[in-house]
Amino acid sequence: MTPCIIAIAGPSGSGKSLFAQTLVQAVRQAIPGLSLSVIAEDAYYRDQSSLPPAQREQVNYDHPDALEQALLCEHLKALRAGRPVAVPVYDYARHTRSPQTREVAPAPVILVEGILLLADPDLRGLFDIRFYVDTPLDLCLLRRIERDMATRGRTLESITRQYEQSVRPMYHEFIRPSARHADMVITGGGRNSVAVDVVRRLVQTHAQGDGSR
Repeated sequence: MTPCIIAIAGPSGSGKSLFAQTLVQAVRQAIPGLSLSVIAEDAYYRDQSSLPPAQREQVNYDHPDALEQALLCEHLKALRAGRPVAVPVYDYARHTRSPQTREVAPAPVILVEGILLLADPDLRGLFDIRFYVDTPLDLCLLRRIERDMATRGRTLESITRQYEQSVRPMYHEFIRPSARHADMVITGGGRNSVAVDVVRRLVQTHAQGDGSR
């Protein structure tokens, strides 16, 4: 069976990860034993071990150039061809890649979530289904503050400075315009049960052999 590769895009803090997790649970309940693989675009932030820590902090992480999207393309092609891939592990505290990698195996359904998945023409051409999670920016910021302070060792000052200097401008330049490439725009955050059910049905149809690329 040809894998079904699904993109879940949208701004940071929009609920992409939660939507992906909710979708995985719904699909596994509907089709027990079905194998799904999940990849985060964040894992493909470029290795910056050659830069001093202070310089790493100045990188615009919301610009497409911060991501090694060509490597992500290679990995998705390999997974479609039935080959496992070694996905990078990114160290947010050090702003560079960890020496470790995470093996991701081919699966009938592959979910990829990230902020810039639909902004790159080569990358978005690899997805069978494209979703964009649309959440108000003020709510995204609140979620980002809570997440980054709790899990990434960030200060409120650094989070708000980054938001003003890069997050918000890059949202308007790259992320929001990419929504036009989505097959469906999802509102209401990661727990939109109607959207989850629609996507689950699409995945279930493909997994049962009725869908085609």
